[in-house]
Amino acid sequence: MSPTPAEALNDLVAEFDLLDEWEERYRYVIDLGRELQPLPTSDRSEVNKVRGCASQVWLATEPQPDGRLVFRGDSDAHIVRGLIAILLRLYSGRRPAQILEFDARAALSALGLSSALSAQRSNGLVAMIQRIRRDADALGRASETLGG
Repeated sequence: MSPTPAEALNDLVAEFDLLDEWEERYRYVIDLGRELQPLPTSDRSEVNKVRGCASQVWLATEPQPDGRLVFRGDSDAHIVRGLIAILLRLYSGRRPAQILEFDARAALSALGLSSALSAQRSNGLVAMIQRIRRDADALGRASETLGG
């Protein structure tokens, strides 16, 4: 069974706590991004593009038969790929209700990302979270309508 978003956050906090300085954490975030599978060209579409990011960012949402949502993402910026990897660990494979109940701002604060990122990067991160939440809300409503 996959961890809850809170458990995934606790794991990330523990990983970040092992790194003393923000420069090391920054490199770690970039390393997380290197582990992401690149998005196929077909997913680098206008539909999947996240608005409000300084870099090119794409997020693809794939509803699963059991109601969970799987997210895949990519960016042309190394640090943003890492931020996407963090969001995927927190949100991918979860049900819409779990996604909507999770306090993303508290998570970013717990990881120290709120204070460590530039305003532009922070705005982009918020835009990615809003996109994930919007998709979860829409797909959750659709599932309820269909009796799921």
